[in-house]
Amino acid sequence: MNTAEITSMFDGKNVLITGGTGSLGQALTSRLLKSKVNQIRIFSRNEFKQIEMETKLQDKKLRFFIGDVRDLPRLELALEDVDFVFHAAALKHVPKVEYNPFEAIKTNVIGSQNVIDASIRNNVKKVICIGTDKAVSPLNTYGATKLLMEKLFVSANNYLNVERHPTKFIAVRYGNVLGSSGSVVPKFIEQIRKKQQVTTTNSNMTRFSITMDEALDFILNALYYGKGTEIFIPKIRAYGINELKAALFELLENTGEKTTGIRAGEKLNEVLINDYEIPYSWKINNMYMIANPVLNNRSISELSELYPGIKPIEKMKDYSSNNVEKISKEELKEIIKKVKLI
Repeated sequence: MNTAEITSMFDGKNVLITGGTGSLGQALTSRLLKSKVNQIRIFSRNEFKQIEMETKLQDKKLRFFIGDVRDLPRLELALEDVDFVFHAAALKHVPKVEYNPFEAIKTNVIGSQNVIDASIRNNVKKVICIGTDKAVSPLNTYGATKLLMEKLFVSANNYLNVERHPTKFIAVRYGNVLGSSGSVVPKFIEQIRKKQQVTTTNSNMTRFSITMDEALDFILNALYYGKGTEIFIPKIRAYGINELKAALFELLENTGEKTTGIRAGEKLNEVLINDYEIPYSWKINNMYMIANPVLNNRSISELSELYPGIKPIEKMKDYSSNNVEKISKEELKEIIKKVKLI
């Protein structure tokens, strides 16, 4: 990652983050404030979280916009003179989305279409959407809506006149950020501190692992190298639920455990690239890239001009959390301490 060049990309620029009061939005805002960015606009529905964030950061470069991605006119106003958009707004709690699928479609699918339309009309330079491993061969409604979001972003460049509109659309896909609001780790920690048994749905489950700093590095890397129509995936490791429990028991206290059974729409292992996507996937700068099928018709030398360092993926059936390198219990303990989860 060419940190200096990537950071300079934001010099004098205006940035908007949808869902900006979430854990990713706040971490990204703090990272971007270290650059020479001109303005960061936080676009979200939760006024209380906006007040909290504004009080915490107290920076003149910040602007807070109350709004919903379902509201296209509001988005169009918020995106005036914006150069880069990070689209992180979503309904993402799997059981809640499963129970409220109509609402998830309005936010995750129609809301994403609104971000695309408003970005094109405002001639935003680059727009990047934050995806999830659950979009791969989706088993639940949340994954299905995020798959549609990816499809919209990958296809968006086909629907604009490049001579009139410079906007490039990029998608990224990764697993839960360790310790984020959607991660199982805070839940386990809370249960242990309350002297409760740790509840797991299946002890053989595996999950990809990425820290917030790693996620930010990856997203900015993808934004920098993306030309439009790509899906970028980080090269990361995974952990087993058993190793995670053991690490937390040693760090805190062994309060016992119980297995409740896999929930509706939950997978035993997560997949970041399935076997159907592998033929369209490449290695680039410690990332994987799923290219638009049109690009795959080009020679490797032509692709190398667009993406320096690109290489074909060899000997990989799929990219799943059960067939990548696992993080040991001892390393998990160090990571948990390093990111200050306890």
